[in-house]
Amino acid sequence: METELEPLISNDAVVLGLLTVILGAVFWTSTAGGPFFRRFYQIFPPLLLCYFLPSLLNTFNIVDPDQSRLYFVASRYLLPAALVLLAMSADLPATLRLGPKALTMFLTGTIGVIIGGPIALLIASSFMPDLIGVDGPDAVWRGMTTVAGSWIGGSANQTAMYEIFDVGDQIFSAWIAVDVIVANIWMAFLLIAANNAAALDKRLGADARSVDHLRIKAEAYEAEHARIPELRDMIFIAAIGFGAVAIAHFASDLLAPWFTIHYPELVQYSLHSGFFWLIIVATFIGVTLSFTPARKLSGAGSMKTGSVFIYILVATIGMNMDITAIARNPEFFLIGLIWVMVHASLLILMAILIKAPVFFLAVGSQANIGGAASAPVVASAFHPSLAPVGVLLAVVGYVIGTGGAWLTGQILRIVAGA
Repeated sequence: METELEPLISNDAVVLGLLTVILGAVFWTSTAGGPFFRRFYQIFPPLLLCYFLPSLLNTFNIVDPDQSRLYFVASRYLLPAALVLLAMSADLPATLRLGPKALTMFLTGTIGVIIGGPIALLIASSFMPDLIGVDGPDAVWRGMTTVAGSWIGGSANQTAMYEIFDVGDQIFSAWIAVDVIVANIWMAFLLIAANNAAALDKRLGADARSVDHLRIKAEAYEAEHARIPELRDMIFIAAIGFGAVAIAHFASDLLAPWFTIHYPELVQYSLHSGFFWLIIVATFIGVTLSFTPARKLSGAGSMKTGSVFIYILVATIGMNMDITAIARNPEFFLIGLIWVMVHASLLILMAILIKAPVFFLAVGSQANIGGAASAPVVASAFHPSLAPVGVLLAVVGYVIGTGGAWLTGQILRIVAGA
């Protein structure tokens, strides 16, 4: 029996230091590098490197993300703080005036996940017939339902599919690897698209004026209130961000058990998930603060502070990706890649039909595939003020995730002949 090698570094303090040094190196080379780095970052945006380079730490067994608590800390403490600070700095009325195209692209992405899985299984089974015609806990189609839950909603919806379809532990573990790696590969393409949004919008004939208007207003507001931050400003920003995190955790610890006990049937809407309520409450606090004088702290750096938290989250997300896992179940990864290609093709087709800007395509997709942890990351790649759009769409994904994934599972059952 093969034993796993111990990672080179197991101390989270050292791992955190490595991740921040990687982030610093990326920002230094992207801003102060020579001609080579200028050309390099025109192709590969800095944000892409910020999650790809940490993945090498996992791939080469320098760190073991399963032993590390950094992703948990970043997603439970830094992410809600970032959502508060970014939403607090946003112009919500202008955000809502972005119109129905954002929701249209999100729902198109959801449909792409629902039909993409069965199509991918059909295509792959045409030359790998062993993928279908069998049933039982470790049937391929059952494992795929958990990916559908994750890609429409999030981890709570994924767990719901695990229980509903009686998925075996072995197949579940294999599809978790597909979920993480394929989703991150797809996010890389979305970040590249964000880096070339203007050119792509021109090619698609998209009307990006509403997005540009919101971005310009946010930049003008920040410039109008810009000042050299004093110590008290930074303390206020930390107090608001982490004070809101405390409130969000407190509310989550009350709401999730209460709904579990009194409304067990609402599990399909993620209302039993503590993380769901954490994101909801943090976003609500941030949106509420955007109508108060607290919004003026964007001039002292609240938006930039929130962006720092997002980048640390990105590094911890990247650390969870192990490219070598592709070699262990190549047929599953092939299905995953075809699945995402169907999802992407449908989004591109809809974007052309309704002339939606790349921003709506990217965020609508990531709100499905990545959820609340990474949708604001992709939105922030366009501009930090746009992060709340990603969060709001991801919340919709949590609500419809279990129903959409259940429908996907029924179609997969038919395709697999189970």
